[in-house]
Amino acid sequence: MDTIVGDSANLTADNMIKSIGDKFDAPDVSNIVSFSKIFWALIFLMIGYFTVGFLTKTIEIWSEKSPDRRVKGKAIVPVVKIICWMIIAYLIVRGIFNPPMTSLIAFGASVGVAVGFAAQDIIKNIFGGFVILIDRPFKIGDKIEVGSTYGEVLDMSLRSTRVQTADDSIVTLPNGDLMNQSISNSNSGETNCQVVAEIYLPITIDTHRVREIAIEVAKVANHVYLAKPIAVIFVNDIKYNKLCYKMRLKAYVMDIRFEFAFKSELTENVIKELLECKIISAENSI
Repeated sequence: MDTIVGDSANLTADNMIKSIGDKFDAPDVSNIVSFSKIFWALIFLMIGYFTVGFLTKTIEIWSEKSPDRRVKGKAIVPVVKIICWMIIAYLIVRGIFNPPMTSLIAFGASVGVAVGFAAQDIIKNIFGGFVILIDRPFKIGDKIEVGSTYGEVLDMSLRSTRVQTADDSIVTLPNGDLMNQSISNSNSGETNCQVVAEIYLPITIDTHRVREIAIEVAKVANHVYLAKPIAVIFVNDIKYNKLCYKMRLKAYVMDIRFEFAFKSELTENVIKELLECKIISAENSI
């Protein structure tokens, strides 16, 4: 009797397993992947590559025609790239290979687990890229400061963000690291941004007179944006073991591309005027 019950249980279990296997039975791989399908997939990838490149170049040319367009145009480039590649991926998977949904889910799960263990940092950076695109703490064309890196955002991808510094170096910042750091944005999508020129001066100067000269220099500087205020701040500091003033001249430049030239002009012209007015001299300058 026990033998009959055991055989019946085994038979029932075998039938259940067979039934489940029939439902999720993987189709013949040759029916999904063939030479012609691979050929057309490569054709679609090539078309997608050139299409994305053409759209990106067109947007960049259009955006360079005016400062306002420049920031807005560059901001939509990464979004256009992601949308285009998602469409291309869908057309290749569903339009060319068209695997059964069960096989697609099983394959996706297997690949997800394998990639998850093998490329944790890459996945972290890609997740960070999506967070940046949604949260938008900065856009292409913005001037940002992350840690010791300061410069203009040139490109944003799902994996990393490229920033051009003052010395024209290109710094690649992983998006995963950007999620965990404080980010300072100088212009937040606007074409103008604040520039701060710092000048060290003797503690004996007339700060009122120096402030007037600095403001006048800023007002007539090239590319100055007068719609926003100019400010001069003095703070006590120590330079070369001597007590001195650190003057911070704050003004706005019309286009962020001229930020460093504008800062250099402010510094040079303020010092020049102070020397001509004999407020400082070559002997007592710091």
